Amino acid sequence: MASRWVLLATLALAGAGRAVAQAPGTGGPTPQAPDAPTAVPLDGGTSLLLAGGLAYGLRRLRRRAAASERPSQPLR
Repeated sequence: MASRWVLLATLALAGAGRAVAQAPGTGGPTPQAPDAPTAVPLDGGTSLLLAGGLAYGLRRLRRRAAASERPSQPLR
């Protein structure tokens, strides 16, 4: 068990000797101005979702009214 720890410590120290950080030669690229943000139509999807929910709600209400007139038909 102790020999495993010695082996692991030796490998870790040997690997640490090779991992030497180096500074960049040129300092890297110069920063540029950011691009304009992309316009996202947030209202388009929301209005379609609202219209779909309204249509589904009206359909359910009409089926419920029709089912109350005819009690033998199940509500779907």
